Amino acid sequence: MGLFSRRKRRADLADPGAPAPSGRAAQQATVEHLTEFVRTRVGVEAYVEPPTNVTQTTLMLIATDGEWTRRRVPDGKAAGEIARKLGIPVYDVQRTGYPQRMRDWNTRQRITRERAAKERAARRDA
Repeated sequence: MGLFSRRKRRADLADPGAPAPSGRAAQQATVEHLTEFVRTRVGVEAYVEPPTNVTQTTLMLIATDGEWTRRRVPDGKAAGEIARKLGIPVYDVQRTGYPQRMRDWNTRQRITRERAAKERAARRDA
């Protein structure tokens, strides 16, 4: 039927001539991103999120200030191995839940975005 073959991937939209990243290249890019996040933030902890009907297993890193990043991983075992290699504690989000600092950070980011939008609108209307 080919219904889904017509959909373009984001990478194709950014650079239509670029080949899709290989599994190994995508894995390396994920590990590099997570390593950089840990290197540039304080008190980072890892939270393994289980697969759902919509997403596969993900690894969420949360810093002390609540800033976070999330990347797909093959499974919970791989997530644990990545966290151990990064030298950070790892938790199962189904057992521990998300830390309050992450929710607080999300709230602060939303407020900042709303203020910036209001300021842009006020400058545009002036």
